Order: sequence, then C-alpha cells, then structure tokens
Amino acid sequence: MTTDPLPLIGVVGPTASGKTARAIALAKEHNGEVISVDSRQVYRMLDIGTEKISVSEMQGIPHHLIDICDPHEVYSAGDFVRDAERLIEDIRARGKRPILAGGTHFYFDALLYGLPEGTPRNEKLREELEQRSLSDLVEEVTRLDPRRAERLDPQNKRRIIRALEIIHDRGSVPPRERGEPAYDIEWEVCNPERDVLRERIATRLVLAFERGLIEEVRVVRAYVGDERLNELGLEYKIVGEFLREERSESSLLPILSSKLWHYARHQKSWLRTLVI
Repeated sequence: MTTDPLPLIGVVGPTASGKTARAIALAKEHNGEVISVDSRQVYRMLDIGTEKISVSEMQGIPHHLIDICDPHEVYSAGDFVRDAERLIEDIRARGKRPILAGGTHFYFDALLYGLPEGTPRNEKLREELEQRSLSDLVEEVTRLDPRRAERLDPQNKRRIIRALEIIHDRGSVPPRERGEPAYDIEWEVCNPERDVLRERIATRLVLAFERGLIEEVRVVRAYVGDERLNELGLEYKIVGEFLREERSESSLLPILSSKLWHYARHQKSWLRTLVI
C-alpha cells in the first residue's frame, strides 16, 4: 500500500474558459480545496475587472490566495511559489486534495519547474525602459529574442522590462530546462473552440461594465495612481485611459474584446506545452 500523496489537480485554460466552475466541481468530487493561480486576484479591490469569485459562488469550497495583498504591493512568482508550497502541504495534512486553478501560467511553471536563473537588477536600464511605450518595448524583445517574445504576455510591462534586462545582460533569455516537475499533477484543461471563447469574452465584458467596472477602476485609480493602475491588467489600463480622457467610452468594449482575445490566444499557446 503506497503512502505517496495523490497528484495535484491543475485546472488551466484561457480567460473566460470556465476554470472557476470546473475547479469547484472537482473540489466537490475529490474532497479538495482550491489554490488560485491568478496574479491579479491576490489583490483586494480588484473584483469586477478580474472576475474574482464571490463567497457565495465558492459553494462552501475553501479558496486560497485571493484578496491577500494591497494593490500597492507587488506580488511576484516567487511569492506565489512560497505560498503555494505552504498551502499544498497544509491541505494535504488535513486529508484534502489541492486543486490549483487559474490562468497565470508562469506561476504554474515556477511552482513545478522553479524560477528562471536570476539576473541582477539594472536600475539605470529599468529607469530608461520605464520611459518607453509598451509597444516599443514589445518590438525590441521581438527583434532581440523572438523565442522569448512568443511566450511573454504583451500587456505585462513589468515582465517585458525584466525580459529586456536579461537580454541586455545575456544576449537572450535562456530557455528553462524543465526536467522533472516538483509535484505530480493531473491537468484538467478548459479550452473552448475559438468562436465560443470569443463570444464568452465579449459577453463577460458586457456584464463587467453592467456590474460597475468603470466605477471600480475609478476607485482603484484614486487609491494607487495611474502608473500602478497600468500594471494591474488590461481592464484597468484601458478604462484608466478613458478616465484620463485619452479614449472614448464607446471604444472600451471593442478594444478590450480585441486585446483580451489576443491574450487568450497567448494563453492557449501555453497549453500546447503541457505533458498530459
């Protein structure tokens, strides 16, 4: 009789693919608890824009790593690995099964295969890069290291700057040697067809605006300021532009639908790297 713990369950997929509902169903089936793998739902105040699950929607299933940080703080992949390892041990010690669910695939990679080898921070270079536009930075990564550019979230300025920091130091971002994962994991992939997913993204955005997305962004912006707001994801960045009178209200839905679909395609490409 083996005493090895049951594998983790990883619920993955692009935005609006149904990961939350699937994780709850699996938690009920396997006596599990959910560990959120989402780089934005860790922040308080970011509710509508991140589609954060409500207490009633949890249906009595414990959810972890939600609402644990102030939005002024920066929660890193290293923070996630530390917290997730502690939670996995705790959940298993109570005879339950950890279910990791979310769309921040870099966090899954960090937990299973470790963080990329460190490169020292270059504060002077960072200051220079911060002054440049996001599109300009993405173009430079694509030119200098197209392999890395394909795996980056093109809307995450902080990670793009980090990639350029490593590229300037080493010439490229070294590919990570995956090797054996730190945990056994069973993948549950939510990956709707393209047309279905596009419709879900559009529908979810309409509901977000009806629920008060603009007012939420207004409150968050007043609290953290524009620079930090732009780091909190597409919904906050784009609505922030409207609040600064840099774009019209009528442009919000089409531009967000387009950009979130582009992000979902990026998430879909990561799914092809899974060993299932």
